[in-house]
Amino acid sequence: MNLTTEQATTPRRRGRLLRWSQRLLFMTGILALGYVGFIMLDARLYQESAKRSLASQIQVEKAPHAIQIAPAIKTGDVLGRLDIPRLGLSVAVLQGASSRMLRLGAGHIGGTPLPGEAGNSAIAGHRDTFFRGLKDIRTSDEIQFQTATGQSRYQVDWAKVVEPNDTSVLAPSTQSELTLVTCYPFYYVGPAPNRFVVRAHRY
Repeated sequence: MNLTTEQATTPRRRGRLLRWSQRLLFMTGILALGYVGFIMLDARLYQESAKRSLASQIQVEKAPHAIQIAPAIKTGDVLGRLDIPRLGLSVAVLQGASSRMLRLGAGHIGGTPLPGEAGNSAIAGHRDTFFRGLKDIRTSDEIQFQTATGQSRYQVDWAKVVEPNDTSVLAPSTQSELTLVTCYPFYYVGPAPNRFVVRAHRY
């Protein structure tokens, strides 16, 4: 049976469309991977720069000099470095918890005391980058917070999963405490439905 011209060209058109679709999807995937790689590299370079800056500030503080009034803390300022030795977790902490701040490091949640001060200081971080290691946190683990003027040490009391609108974990405290917050589950794809919270006390 002979095929008409239109019947003969239809499979070729479908083949061309399929090939172009495949190429488009391939290029989209390459661009997406490139973007993710750029974001991760940018964050890593920022972390290295922030930690070097903190080390320089520590050296300056150790040197004899006249007492100076500390400048007011602004959004984006590096407050210090948070370390959990057992987990090998080390991250520079910035003032503010906006999406930009959390892309570059962990972020101090505004309205809570600064780490080392009396009260409940809260720090947020992304579960798929800087706070990924929190999935292995244990009671009694040590958390260190290093600033230019000294180090505060905390011991983990508990870790639990809460609803995203549960703000009780940020409630004020009369003790010097540290609360770490990230999304949960750790390997969830897309916006995670819950929050993973770690509470520690200063000692």
